Amino acid sequence: MTSARVGGHTAEADPRTLRRAIAASAIGNMTEWFDYGVYAYTAVYIGEAFFPSEDKTASTLGSLLVFAVSFLIRPVGGMVWGPLGDRVGRQKVLATTILLMAAATFCVGLLPGYGTIGILAPIGLIVLRMIQGFSTGGEYGGAATFMAEYAPDRKRGKFGSFLEFGTLAGFTLGATLVLVTELVVGADAMADWGWRLPFLIAAPLGLVGLYLRSKLDETPVFRECAAEGKIDEKTGTHLRDLLSYWKPLVLLMGLVVTLNIANYTLLAYMPTYLESEIGLSSRASLMLIIIGQLAMMIVIPFSGALSDRIGRKTMWWISMAGLFVLSIPLFSLMSTGFGPAIIAFAVLGLLYVPQLSTISAMFPAMFPTHVRYAGFAIAYNVSTSLFGGTAPAVNQALINASGDKLMPAYYLMGACVVGAIALWFVPETRACSIRGRGIPGVDTHPEPEPAKEKISV
Repeated sequence: MTSARVGGHTAEADPRTLRRAIAASAIGNMTEWFDYGVYAYTAVYIGEAFFPSEDKTASTLGSLLVFAVSFLIRPVGGMVWGPLGDRVGRQKVLATTILLMAAATFCVGLLPGYGTIGILAPIGLIVLRMIQGFSTGGEYGGAATFMAEYAPDRKRGKFGSFLEFGTLAGFTLGATLVLVTELVVGADAMADWGWRLPFLIAAPLGLVGLYLRSKLDETPVFRECAAEGKIDEKTGTHLRDLLSYWKPLVLLMGLVVTLNIANYTLLAYMPTYLESEIGLSSRASLMLIIIGQLAMMIVIPFSGALSDRIGRKTMWWISMAGLFVLSIPLFSLMSTGFGPAIIAFAVLGLLYVPQLSTISAMFPAMFPTHVRYAGFAIAYNVSTSLFGGTAPAVNQALINASGDKLMPAYYLMGACVVGAIALWFVPETRACSIRGRGIPGVDTHPEPEPAKEKISV
């Protein structure tokens, strides 16, 4: 049993089913970000293998541009998988996207380099990255929607934060595997073939995620909406309904500008920045990233739970204000040595956590059930394709053009301004029901806490 109708509402999933839903969502998210993490942490090696050049900076930039290419296809994935998930269900789509994503990542590890097959090597890399981007276009929005619709309304922040725990776990696992591989095989072998090994781990991760997702029922919220005949079965009707919610679509895109410029600057671009601009070795930069991300993983469930008490918007205001004020001092500190760099990166990461920990609770709740998957997937991926995946390449290009190593700090501060404007107009959805066709926080409001039974003596 996963749910039942009680007093006009759907009862909460039983603890065992809820734990399985959390695990299925989180491991899929971990697989997605494991891929992006491994690619980011091996960007220098990938550049040398697929874009050989006497100028190492040019090779690295080519690799970062391919990293960005996968994001161009993400909106297409969102437009395909999102509406499909709103019509046939979240579970079926998520089982498909994780399989595609893991397969494409695995194949990157097998793809011959430029020295073997010439121009076909970078073309093949681009194709595989586009497949990853297409599948990811449905993966993240679906996983967050799936998590939000399983979690109790008053604990959506707490349980939703475990999806982002999976994000950090994927990045950290990727960094750890790259570091261990380099330590085991040595720097020369790593550049030659060792960088491929971490990509091959995506296959078993994907199979585990597929198994967990295939064993779960559809979310209680979606099944309730479907049982009441409130699901749009026709594509045209669904699209018209979605476009009527233009305001949350625009506001979500604005929030994602801040979220993803911070995310891809701190988690994806940072290894390249530390090596090429600060002068740290690849091993030192990976150790720094791992330490910082472990600190974030420890804090993120507590941050998600705190948002259930003080609200998602409050958490975002704290995060954006902190990043805006401290980005320049912390990036300046980072350039003074390995020890200060660890402190600076950890503080930047902890300032970002209030955003990261609340995504799964906040973003799905901006839309009603019948357009939730599509609204989240399309808005999130359009903004991500423009400002997320491009962040590493833009940061590097700005530094190359200006010679100013603080450019990532300025870029991050500008992103915070955009997010603050959007956040001002976003309704607070803490403890609001996300069932039905009403907009949470606008048409639905926090329900009173259940009265505690008095024990008679």
